[in-house]
Amino acid sequence: MFRNRTFAATVAAFALLTGSALAQDDQVELRFAHWVPPQHPLQVHGMTEWVESVEEASGGSINVTIYPGQQLGQAKDHYDMARDGISDISFINPGYQPGRFPIIGAGELPFLISNARGGSAALDAWYRQYAEQEMSDVKVCLVHFHSPGTFHSREPIKVPGDVDGMNVRPAHATMASFVSLLGGQNAQVSAPEARDALERGVADAITFPWNSILIFGIDKAVSHHLDIPLYATTFAWVMNKAKYEGMSENQKKVIDDHCTSEWAERVAAGWADNEDSGRQKIMEMDGHNIIEPSEEDVAAWREAAAPLREEWKKNVAGVVDDPQAALDGLVSELESRDSAY
Repeated sequence: MFRNRTFAATVAAFALLTGSALAQDDQVELRFAHWVPPQHPLQVHGMTEWVESVEEASGGSINVTIYPGQQLGQAKDHYDMARDGISDISFINPGYQPGRFPIIGAGELPFLISNARGGSAALDAWYRQYAEQEMSDVKVCLVHFHSPGTFHSREPIKVPGDVDGMNVRPAHATMASFVSLLGGQNAQVSAPEARDALERGVADAITFPWNSILIFGIDKAVSHHLDIPLYATTFAWVMNKAKYEGMSENQKKVIDDHCTSEWAERVAAGWADNEDSGRQKIMEMDGHNIIEPSEEDVAAWREAAAPLREEWKKNVAGVVDDPQAALDGLVSELESRDSAY
């Protein structure tokens, strides 16, 4: 009984000391910038949960304000915004700046992942060995995927040859290369600008995950959907280094505890479930054509996409010691989490 009382008193004293330490930390205000709508599931689920957990773990000494929908800057500028202190944390799509972040581009390769939950944890665990090398201007908090996306178009796309002559809004640099390989032209616009590009005829098709078609209103501009898990997009949450270094040790630990592979999966999970639900919603909508490829069609798509892996290895040659080993490492991480294609 005495031991139990002593242990309880020790725990209580430790909690009191820890709480006091947190309470003594100076208040830190963080501006979290992103470019998707505030109703997007990534904010509603992942970002909100992350912010609330950070604030609670810091004892209220860290306050995070989310700035959605490009309020602080254009989507393509969010990395530099975090670097320059315009935002303190930014949600970025590395593929919006082709060629700048070639290593993480491995995650963009077609026919790589099967789901964004385990896939996000795998990508994060793999990329940590390269993050400081490739994104040294910022503190990389975590990286993750969205659920696999596909072609959505104004005219049917069933086989690779159908892309020939089309103008396509690609999700990122790798899909842009794929469109070029297939004989298409790229219409480079960010996700918030995509519907307008399609409605004005600047683009004939888009590569996008399923429910984002509905979130961004793109279902009003396209009616044909290729039913194949073709590709995924990588994302990163990056933080201004000076802001992080200016925090107390307790506050840094709170941030570090929320910048993990486990959190990468948690913030991606709600979005992944939401995206996957979009496929069924679109199937049930009038005026929309779901194109189911045959086994031969899928084989043709895989064959058409094969050169992209060689292109990625060429792009990172001299940046990573052994490109094939690096790619094998990512696949191994995906397989260990049951998320490889």
